[in-house]
Formats: sequence, C-alpha cells, structure tokens
Amino acid sequence: MSMYVRDQRSAAMVYCRRMAQKTVPKVIIIPGNGGATPRDNWFPYLQRELEAAGITVVNRQFPDPELARAKYWLPFIQSLGADEHTILVGHSSGAIAAMRFAETHKILGSILVGTYHTDLGIEAERLSGYFDAPWDWPAIKKHQRWIVIFASVDDPYIAIEEPRFLAQQLDAEYHEYVDEGHFGGDKQKTAFPELVTVIKEMVIKK
Repeated sequence: MSMYVRDQRSAAMVYCRRMAQKTVPKVIIIPGNGGATPRDNWFPYLQRELEAAGITVVNRQFPDPELARAKYWLPFIQSLGADEHTILVGHSSGAIAAMRFAETHKILGSILVGTYHTDLGIEAERLSGYFDAPWDWPAIKKHQRWIVIFASVDDPYIAIEEPRFLAQQLDAEYHEYVDEGHFGGDKQKTAFPELVTVIKEMVIKK
C-alpha cells in the first residue's frame, strides 16, 4: 500500500471519528434566480458527496424561482429547518438570501458562491427585495460562526470588487479564482470538490 493511500485512509478515519463525536449539521443549498432547479450546476454533485460523508443535505426546489424574491425565499429557508446547526450554501442570488437570512437568524455558517451586495443595476435584482434596506454586517457575522466566499475574476455578471468588499465586511475566508466565471450558469460546472473540502473542514472544526 502506498504512503498516499495510507494517508488518505488515515485522514478519512480521523474525519469519521470526529464526526461521530459531534452533532452533524445539515446543509441547505440555495440556488440563484432565473429559474434555477435542484438539478442545476454542481448542486447534485455536492449533495452526493456530502451525503456520502454522512452530512444531511436539503436540495429543494425554491418557490418564485425566476425572481427569487426575499418575501418568499426567506420564510422558505426557515421552513426547511435552518437553525444554529445549519450551513447555508448559496449560489448567486442564493448567496444574497443566505446573508439576509443570517441578519436575523442564527446558523452555523454560510458559503457564498458568486456573491455580491448591490443590485448590480439589474431590474430583476432590484425587484427581489434584498436591496431595499442597508446591510447589517455586524448582525450577519454575529449570527454565525464562519463565512466562506468563492469568487472569480472572470465572472461575467459580477465585478470582482463586489465579493472582495464582502470578504472585508464579513471577515470571511476568501477564495478567489481567475477562470471559474459565475461557478455555473455562464459555463458548465457539474463538480465542485473545493467546496466539498471546505464544508468537511468546517464541520470538523464545529
């Protein structure tokens, strides 16, 4: 048996032992607007990988999928059982919903993929209701233990200054790429191993 295989098995055993000693959190996947479904992008991949690791995943169809309005999405996230043992994984406007939810609810942590903080000058974003009030950055941080952001310089929809600003305001762990675009929607992205790794690491630290 090679040293690499032994190391991988050893790491897996450590992960399993630590998981057995903890309250295992659940992950809620929050998609973006524009008619997103649970079958899109890397959502099925993330669900398979995390469930194989013993982590419960909620990957449901959200109401009002075109506009993803706050008045429908925030109550729906609560109805899915989001609590202090929940990790919210939001993509695009789903990341915006995750931040607004955390302003007033305790969660374990959140992962914001392809995120932003303004309406980007887009009418559909303005109508979503997420940008009707100023952001309460201290509350968002206070109500969760950690925040992770994934961003890419070549995102065709979001200027890189948006997630960089968020990383500073939220004291977030920040992962910036140069060739991932919007992490789905603009290009095919059906796997996201870096995201799986981050979630497992955060679960162990819980």
